[in-house]
Amino acid sequence: MELTGTVLRGREFEPVEGRVVVGDDGRIEAVEEASVESTDIVVPAFVNAHTHVGDSIAKEAGGGLSLEELVAPPDGLKHRLLRQASREELIEGMRRSLRYMRRGGTAACLDFREGDVEGVEMLREAADGIDLDALAFARGSIEAMKAGDGFGASGANDATFDRERDATREAGKPFGIHAGEVDASDVDPALDLEPDFLVHVVHPEPAHLERIAAQEVPVVVCPRSNLVTDVGLSPYEELAERTMLALGTDNVFLNSPSMFREMAVLSKLSDLPAAEILRMATVNGAEIADLEYGLIEPGREARLLVIDGDSDNLAGAQDPVRAVVRRASVDDVRDVITPSA
Repeated sequence: MELTGTVLRGREFEPVEGRVVVGDDGRIEAVEEASVESTDIVVPAFVNAHTHVGDSIAKEAGGGLSLEELVAPPDGLKHRLLRQASREELIEGMRRSLRYMRRGGTAACLDFREGDVEGVEMLREAADGIDLDALAFARGSIEAMKAGDGFGASGANDATFDRERDATREAGKPFGIHAGEVDASDVDPALDLEPDFLVHVVHPEPAHLERIAAQEVPVVVCPRSNLVTDVGLSPYEELAERTMLALGTDNVFLNSPSMFREMAVLSKLSDLPAAEILRMATVNGAEIADLEYGLIEPGREARLLVIDGDSDNLAGAQDPVRAVVRRASVDDVRDVITPSA
């Protein structure tokens, strides 16, 4: 297979006119410079590094509620709605969100999965037949972690997770935990667990920033979610100076799981360069989950996104990286390439 157009090559997303050659094994064989007529933009497919797709049954519920009223266990609005929904309703809601993500160029999502072992099984069922890696970062028990792809802890103020952390490490799977979303009180306890990544980190204190740097802990930020819940915004530039950042869309009932929208909002809320934001939406999330894609370079698994650079939205764009990050949308997606598609 060959894809032609403006190829955003390597970790710096260098725009190259040419082609991407994909072998029969589903890996990128070469990125070749050549004169081509195509106006397409070839980009690594996205990795959504933090989702909660289980609440897809209740989009835009709870307007005006605080974060605690929305999601605090056991009786936040989200948890009440999940209990009221049938298994079939939950699976269909997740399936529709996963289909939307795939159509919008997402190759994988790291889903913090409620519902213990059954929740993992429901996500597997929802993802069946959809060419997207829906990774279950389970919660509820060690057994759920073993059934899933890792452990996704709610926060160090909600419970102690020492046993779960030890078991996850022993299983060789990643451990992620929410931290610093509402205030700074749970950041140190989260870091004490030596997590593989933190989520949110809206309210780090200077000592927390230094610990994050010293422990080399990646951080997944979710700007649209933080805006909706009115908890504040992460110090994106300060975090980026100290560690690897990735990007997630968080709860589906708060925001659509669109990486295009997440990138565009972040680009306007921060001074981060467009190439850094695109790394956050692709290779950085892939590296957190130990996935073999996220960049266009030989040897990588070919999970690629073909964007119509001549769409009414993108025609005339002078900088393809900025155009993808700040302007492109699901309507501009011409094709999503995955090895099994």
